[in-house]
Amino acid sequence: MRFGKAKAQGRAAEDKSVLVYNPHVTVSGIPLTAYDYVVNGKSALDWVMDRQKVSTDKDSGIVNDANLWAAETMDNPRYPLELFLRVITVSLETQQIIASLPALQLP
Repeated sequence: MRFGKAKAQGRAAEDKSVLVYNPHVTVSGIPLTAYDYVVNGKSALDWVMDRQKVSTDKDSGIVNDANLWAAETMDNPRYPLELFLRVITVSLETQQIIASLPALQLP
């Protein structure tokens, strides 16, 4: 799982409106406002990206593969992708709810 690439000023830069899930699945058209929903100082979508990517512990060599875990444990290999898509929806809808709240009136 990684972000797409876009050229900016002659350099390749991350395009957060595109998620390359694997060589066969790419999600495009992700609203950049979805990244404005922040949980504990970090975008909720960035949290998902960080936790669902395949990584290897440098010391032990243990591979943390969310895709393998989802297939073996949840019997749903699409879980990491579905989670990312759900968090997009939650982020956008939460921001709409917050924007519709009246201003806080303090005495």
